[in-house]
Amino acid sequence: MIKKVNHELKPYYNSDSKVLILGSIPSVKSRELGFYYMHPQNRFWKTLSRVYKEDLPITIDDKKSFLKRHKIALWDTIKSCYINGSSDSSITNVKVNNINKLLKETNVEKIFTLGKKSFDLYNKYCLPKTKKEAIYLPSTSPLYCPKGIDDKLYNAYMIIKEITK
Repeated sequence: MIKKVNHELKPYYNSDSKVLILGSIPSVKSRELGFYYMHPQNRFWKTLSRVYKEDLPITIDDKKSFLKRHKIALWDTIKSCYINGSSDSSITNVKVNNINKLLKETNVEKIFTLGKKSFDLYNKYCLPKTKKEAIYLPSTSPLYCPKGIDDKLYNAYMIIKEITK
């Protein structure tokens, strides 16, 4: 069922964040649990843990500590939209977040978009305002990487570690 969803999660960032990772809009499970990439089958946290050679953060506090330690900010491109469940392909009537506000409050050097929908929306609506090119990263959703963290996914995410050293 398609319904209007307003982004209710606050962006996670610190003034020393060097990297901003933008998804499209939080999944149903992430909205329920109150933080980003909370669906247990999503590979986001598993991928970053492998990239940084650290244990998988389990709690929201663990995840926030992980992000802070590695100077990573998380948010989403979409402020509100109509969507069927968590399906990016069903998204319509998009309003985007004010990415510039976050950029002014951080030291973000690079912006990454997670998945094609976020990349396309960022380039269409946000890039003209931010003037910062985004780097596409493949989605970690179980819909797009059902076989786990393969080398292709892992290698794509290694660029984040290079920037946050």
